[in-house]
Amino acid sequence: MAIRLSEAEISRLLAERKPLPPDYRERIQAKPKHGHKERELDVIGTDGSEFRLIFRQSEFNPLDFSVILAYRPPKTNQLFRLRRYNGKSHEHTNTLDGHTFYDFHVHKATERYQDESGLREDSYAEPTKSFADFHGAIRAMLGDCGFDVPPDTQGTLFEEEQ
Repeated sequence: MAIRLSEAEISRLLAERKPLPPDYRERIQAKPKHGHKERELDVIGTDGSEFRLIFRQSEFNPLDFSVILAYRPPKTNQLFRLRRYNGKSHEHTNTLDGHTFYDFHVHKATERYQDESGLREDSYAEPTKSFADFHGAIRAMLGDCGFDVPPDTQGTLFEEEQ
């Protein structure tokens, strides 16, 4: 059964405060996976909503990455992608309006795209200048999506790799 959320539900979930645990850096597990690294962290919002952060980064192309905020509806094991911050590694086209661009971009779940048969909830994307690398995308997502970051961590989820 497909998950469907209204614009109001999406907005409420994005606004819900999402406190990161003090030991969140230690709880992230990096897993090599067919040419990229992947990390995940589950977070419970202040209203009890369950979220998952997913971080993917190519081992070969520093501009090929995704920083994803997903929501897990109650009593399901499905994930609904609320936001996806992507690198400048591919061209994107918004199917419903035909707008194509090649830039850093943010995918946003929308009611309109859910209504169109066969499209993913976060198929709509907008180009952005709010980040220019993987760690910048993490900081942008944390700032945009209601996260409470412990004060001593300065907005990153793990040590920035050199």
